[in-house]
This record gives sequence, C-alpha cells and structure tokens, in this order.
Amino acid sequence: MADRAVGQQITFLDTRDLARTADFYERILGLRLARDQGTCRIYHVSGSAYVGFCLRADTPTEPQGVVFTLVTDQVDDWCAHLRRWGVEFVKEPSDNPPYRIYNAFIRDPNGYVIEIQRFWEPLV
Repeated sequence: MADRAVGQQITFLDTRDLARTADFYERILGLRLARDQGTCRIYHVSGSAYVGFCLRADTPTEPQGVVFTLVTDQVDDWCAHLRRWGVEFVKEPSDNPPYRIYNAFIRDPNGYVIEIQRFWEPLV
C-alpha cells in the first residue's frame, strides 16, 4: 500500500462570503493561510491536515452534515478565546461519556459546525 500512501488531507467546504470566512479562520481561529487561489483559500490545521473554503454563490445558508473538528488538550482555553470574539456556541464544553471526549461545538460565519475536542485517552 506504500505506493498509494496519502501525504496530505484537505477538507473543502463552500462559502457564500469568502472575506468573512477568511477573517474568522485567520484572525479568530489563528490558522495559517497555506494557499490563496482567488476564489478558494486553503488553511493549514496541523501536520498534513488542511481545510479549504471555496466561494460558491449557490451555497445553502445552513450547511448540513459537516463537522470540522479541532483536537486539542486546551478545550477550555479555546472556548474562552472564542467567547471573547462573540462566536456562537452550539454546545458549551462538557464531558461526552459515550465517546470518551470533552468537547464543545461552535458555528463559523457560514453556519458550519466546528467541534473543539479532547480525547479522554490519546489516539494510538
């Protein structure tokens, strides 16, 4: 399988407002812009993981079925930071025993759900 190894991962999401989305992901979340393609912007999340946003005028106002998850040991610090920016919380930080995680959910300017999560035990 070495000849088909995946070297990077990008999740692409649509947006109706690329400028507002860029401001949120760059200034508020602090992600580094990895590539500006004009109507698409790709952000470095960690390691070889990226998230990209592409301008689409016909994007629904409320996206369905997508959760972008940031895994961090500093869930509460992130939530405090996001509150200071007035970010909308869908779920306040709390333990989630069925999944053995501590997490919170917020919405980005496009309506996408972002999960801020810590695993109770590290992934192996």
